[in-house]
Amino acid sequence: MLQPTFLIGHAPVHARQLAAAAADPATRIELSADALGLIGLSREVVDETILSGRQVHGINTLLGSGRETDVEEAAVLAYQVQVVRYHHSGVGDYLDRASVRALILARLIGFSRGGSGVRTQTAIFYQELLNRGVYPAVPREGSVGSSDLTQLAAVAAVAIGEGHAIGADGTLVPGARALADAGLEPLKLDAGEALALLSANSYSIGSGALVLGRLLRLAELADLALALSLEVIARYDDGGNLSPFSPLIQAAKAVDGQRQSAEAVRRLLGGGWLEDVRPGVSVQDPLSFRAAPQTHGAFRHVVAQLEAAIEVELNGRGDNPLCDVDSALMVSGGNFQPVQLALAFEATRLALAHLGIASERRIAKLYPPQRDIRQRHLDAARGGAALAAEELPGLIWYSAAALLAELKVLAAPATLGAPTLSADVEDHSTLAPLALQQLEKSHEAAEKLLSIEALTAAYLLGEAERQEARPLGKGTGAVVGQLAELLALRLPPPELVARARQALLAALEREGQR
Repeated sequence: MLQPTFLIGHAPVHARQLAAAAADPATRIELSADALGLIGLSREVVDETILSGRQVHGINTLLGSGRETDVEEAAVLAYQVQVVRYHHSGVGDYLDRASVRALILARLIGFSRGGSGVRTQTAIFYQELLNRGVYPAVPREGSVGSSDLTQLAAVAAVAIGEGHAIGADGTLVPGARALADAGLEPLKLDAGEALALLSANSYSIGSGALVLGRLLRLAELADLALALSLEVIARYDDGGNLSPFSPLIQAAKAVDGQRQSAEAVRRLLGGGWLEDVRPGVSVQDPLSFRAAPQTHGAFRHVVAQLEAAIEVELNGRGDNPLCDVDSALMVSGGNFQPVQLALAFEATRLALAHLGIASERRIAKLYPPQRDIRQRHLDAARGGAALAAEELPGLIWYSAAALLAELKVLAAPATLGAPTLSADVEDHSTLAPLALQQLEKSHEAAEKLLSIEALTAAYLLGEAERQEARPLGKGTGAVVGQLAELLALRLPPPELVARARQALLAALEREGQR
């Protein structure tokens, strides 16, 4: 098989492309001739600026509160190393390999836009970090979202032969050794390159692109859990009215996400008995069912906005100073401040909380039919028939309620808490990385919550099928069969939910490939 290649040229790069290339270490990264040409032109602007003797932030001056202090010409190259060392100060757990790869790739794409002023050999060096499997040890914490300085400094430290990398066995190795093992010599930075390596939001962009893919799959999981719950209330409560999912309702409101959600539910239930007009069906189900297309659709809409915000940063020039090839100028600015992206992370967490509220309320509606199950618990305790192996484990609804509480806490604003730094020069920051990390936690909690809903519904549908066989939807029926096999294993609840998540996501992946 041919090795997949990700070519970076002048065309816009999509967040999903970045995520796919970052997640697959076998994908080879290449800068096109056009991209290398633009990088070379941007470096010429830097060289001409240096020759002019003009004072430019980070080129021949200190940073932050020292911005008015010149760096002597003889010390400029040594200063590059000092900038990397000074900012290599992150703490916390190290990023996983996919996140590190996404971080480096996002910065390399930034170089290709011509705003950084790095040399072509520096850009090629970052390309080869990716292609030769060098994974700098990058701490998660330390950026306040006015460029991801500490995360990018961890990469730059390895590039110059310092810092640490993650070895093949997962242990830390000195950066110089990691380079040598990959056949690379440490990079010697030229004037202005240290700041160019650090002045970007590549962690927020790269890891944001990775979580975006998981959020897109979560939207499908929410629709699947909803469809299963509709099958349940149709059997137990004469509910499951599908009119809110009709094309007529969706056409009355121009929200693409809403239409997509309703279509997904109808497709999952297709071929089942819910499609038939039933006498006595509830005129209106509770809002967690009836208005689910609106809730799920709003989530899809917010995720689409997040994707757009990631791509603005990914394809833009966030460098400071900005190297502008057309005007041959280096200009100080604030494009390193990703406010739009930070607010998109915030909005997505809030939308996830609404998704969780609807799911937990649906789970609550599923539990009343289990009164007979609770009676069987009592009977078994008094010496009656033993419980079946496939019983739903305990009050798993309580775990769902706890996850919802977590989602609500995580929905609180993260971006408003940044203190002022650097002698009050840096007096506003976005905290985009914190907002991203909270979003990753929210995604995790929401995925567990929706898996619990699907498990609960699958169990009750299995019980109903034993009493009265009615055809499930083609989509829901296949999932119920898979989850029934898991329930029959009588796994501990943590493992059961984890395995259910895997099975549900795998089923959605297969469905998406058809």
